[in-house]
Amino acid sequence: MKKTIIAIIAGGDSSEHDVSMRSAAGISSWLDRNKYEVYTIEVRGLDWNVCFEDGTTASVNRHDFSFELPRTSIYSMGKVIRPDFAYITIHGTPGENGILQGYFDLLHIPYSSCNLLVAAMTFDKFTLNQYLKGFGVKIADSMLLRGGQDIETAEVIEKIGLPCFIKPNGAGSSFGVTRCKTADDIQQAIIKAREECPEVMIESEIKGTEIANGVFRKANGEVHVLPITEVASENEFFDYDAKYNGQVTEITPARLSDDTTARVKALTRAIYTILGGEGIMRVDYIIGHQTADDGTQQDIINLLEINATPGMTATSFIPQQARADGLEMSTILDEVINQKMNRK
Repeated sequence: MKKTIIAIIAGGDSSEHDVSMRSAAGISSWLDRNKYEVYTIEVRGLDWNVCFEDGTTASVNRHDFSFELPRTSIYSMGKVIRPDFAYITIHGTPGENGILQGYFDLLHIPYSSCNLLVAAMTFDKFTLNQYLKGFGVKIADSMLLRGGQDIETAEVIEKIGLPCFIKPNGAGSSFGVTRCKTADDIQQAIIKAREECPEVMIESEIKGTEIANGVFRKANGEVHVLPITEVASENEFFDYDAKYNGQVTEITPARLSDDTTARVKALTRAIYTILGGEGIMRVDYIIGHQTADDGTQQDIINLLEINATPGMTATSFIPQQARADGLEMSTILDEVINQKMNRK
């Protein structure tokens, strides 16, 4: 049986480059070599290089997304590979914001993630939140600073309040995010966020429990929602150190009531469906609490953000949730690849 040639696209141009390469290693380890011929392509700006197992590299022809195998034997000399499928695991530009999706659409090469429009929308935190707000999804109060646009500290406090979060509008892994507790924090936080992205989102703080919920579409089109992970960070918020340096406790399944668990999973399914989601996505929430008129405590589900190319290292949320669901990552990847390759 002819193997499907899979190219894992990793790296990218943001601060998440190295995290993306670790995700690529995870994905590569889970792909069944009896079914797939797997190559990893590292992207840095206009330098696209396939990384072979012997440590050598070869440049990728971006005209048709092809590359030549190493000249290690007479059988591979001059042999050109053009992958059948692209697994996009770049966190940040150009893989998370729709640019690569458009590129592969032009070349008619199926890929793992949602389409260009959805990728661009989910990467733009402010746009996504305002769009889903129209469907009744609860979000924090926020405002957007376009590139070059300034704001007075007093206006931030008046409209958003303190504490607040100031973050790049298009970035991940908590790079450039600051929790501002005093007025003196605000302007420096804006400068820090702009080191990652010209557009800055200022968002009110919602107190509560942070959770993450993965979801993917099976080969038959069915939307499958994974168990929920509870995030208990040792830091003020779920920052880079908490995510990647172990300063966090992640509990799967999350310690939520049966009712709240069902409502979160139903909302995740609804959001994925509204967006026309494909591939593996992760929806992050803050579960707030309020007291009803009868004195009972109610859980309020607030959308935090959506990740259309979530982390895929061995310790990332999605593999944790797969294990809790009794699923192998290799099985989930098979479902994603088959669904996209067989789509009419």
